[in-house]
Amino acid sequence: MTDNPIKTSVTGHILEVTLDRPKANAIDLKTSRIMGDIFTDFRDNPDLRVVIVTGAGEKFFCPGWDLKAAAGGDAVDGDYGKGGFGGLQELRGLNKPVIAAVNGICCGGGLELALSADIILAADHATFALPEIRSGTVADAASIKLPKRIPYHIAMEMLLTGRWIEVEEAARWGLVNHVLPAADLMSEARKMAELLASGPPLVYAAIKEVVREAEDMKFQDAMNRITKSQFETVERLYRSEDQLEGARAFAEKRDPVWKGR
Repeated sequence: MTDNPIKTSVTGHILEVTLDRPKANAIDLKTSRIMGDIFTDFRDNPDLRVVIVTGAGEKFFCPGWDLKAAAGGDAVDGDYGKGGFGGLQELRGLNKPVIAAVNGICCGGGLELALSADIILAADHATFALPEIRSGTVADAASIKLPKRIPYHIAMEMLLTGRWIEVEEAARWGLVNHVLPAADLMSEARKMAELLASGPPLVYAAIKEVVREAEDMKFQDAMNRITKSQFETVERLYRSEDQLEGARAFAEKRDPVWKGR
């Protein structure tokens, strides 16, 4: 077992986070706390605009909770750290784009980690499942998120039976955005990240807050919150230099230069 279960690298405004815990990239309490610190720093660092989350190796993205660690004393209800399990799924105020590059088996808490991303790219050999039912436990975050992301009956079948789906089926139900040859996965994820990093960060923040907060609201209630200046990110955008820059760039027929302020 590596002493450093999470590898990070920064290129420009892009952070890459690689889960590296041989043999399967499972997450124990210590790893989850490290991930929480990394994603919190990403959220709060104005120089970082996009994050790519992936797994080391070619077989596993992440199988979720480390059952061997649990057998050794890690409590399933222990301290996962900032952002909850894997550092992402309960991290408040994360208003920057998150890309999951699923490089292999993605199941249990690993699928919940991927569901915490905004965009999911998957290698052509990736597979997905929620096998918690077979060990007598509940995939709690997936029970909340998955029926909202894919057709209800498909989500319930996965939750109630634990069956595996291949990447082509995952794409058919809209669980992943794009299926890619394994050799191209990270290069395409980086292209996507570069595209997002070149965009307006204040707009991304507004989009993410509105989408997140409006998920369980009626349409008109959400619109009323916008018109009454009750979304902080939207108000910041409308009072920003970037808002003026966008208009000027359009009028001057040039590419805008986004400063995030």
